[in-house]
Amino acid sequence: MDLVLDIADSLVLDKAWAHIFPLYANTSSTSHLYGHGDPISLASPISSWPRDYPLRQIISLTVLTLLGVHVLYFTISWLSYTFIFNHDMMHHPRFLPNQVRLEIITSLKAFPVMTLLTVPLFQAEVMGYSKLYDGVDTYGWTYLFISIPLYLLFTDYCIYWIHRWLHIPILYKMLHKPHHKWIIPTPWSAYAFHPVDGYLQSIPYHLFIFIFPLHRVAYLSLFTTVTIWTILIHDSDMITGHPLETVINGPAHHTLHHLYFTVNYGQYFTWADKMGGSYRQPKKELDPLLEVQLRGGKKEQ
Repeated sequence: MDLVLDIADSLVLDKAWAHIFPLYANTSSTSHLYGHGDPISLASPISSWPRDYPLRQIISLTVLTLLGVHVLYFTISWLSYTFIFNHDMMHHPRFLPNQVRLEIITSLKAFPVMTLLTVPLFQAEVMGYSKLYDGVDTYGWTYLFISIPLYLLFTDYCIYWIHRWLHIPILYKMLHKPHHKWIIPTPWSAYAFHPVDGYLQSIPYHLFIFIFPLHRVAYLSLFTTVTIWTILIHDSDMITGHPLETVINGPAHHTLHHLYFTVNYGQYFTWADKMGGSYRQPKKELDPLLEVQLRGGKKEQ
């Protein structure tokens, strides 16, 4: 997130903070505020809150996180809902009245709390406590390529257990049950859950960079990709029979999780479910669309 913050500072936030908390001074006394040697004219407004001021960073990170999650959520969910999601699924008897609207409302309520819980982790990253690095030559190309599957395997395994623990009855009732309200999910349901539930399942994404070195660009790319993946696996798709089905925990697997609750807890892969005895193979006869077709595509009133 420090990469995003740095770009945002250069493009927008330096000017915004200078407008909110202005300070006019010459270059010799103020160039250190921005952490670089760019010349600042005598008349150029700068902020009395420099880039490394923690309160400025926290507020900036909060705004950027809220903006980013809303843009990603509405963009990817709309694309998936419009072009991938089979709208016949809305006739399934377990599809709730006004479900899409409820999914969006629940997500919008969760985002602010999730953001407040997550910003301290972003702040620690910005303050240099993580193992993120810039130059490829720091660890070499070999480690860079290894670190990507390592990130996916680490986060997948951690999320598997967090997700599974959230199905312990007391935790399920307190935190995870709201997400399983959507038995026939749409892409809009991907973040429609209790905010603490969402935060807990996101911790491995942040924890990794405090344990293992990871290139900043790789981290930002992976973080964005897994966010998109989370939306895509909620499209109720039950396409089966493809060669990666036994390896990748895709939409069909996650559809079964929403239908049967105690199977397919994994995020991207099936290996943790297989090791944990919770794997269920997607099959055509398990497709909830079959029930819609048997009912003639109409929901019973």
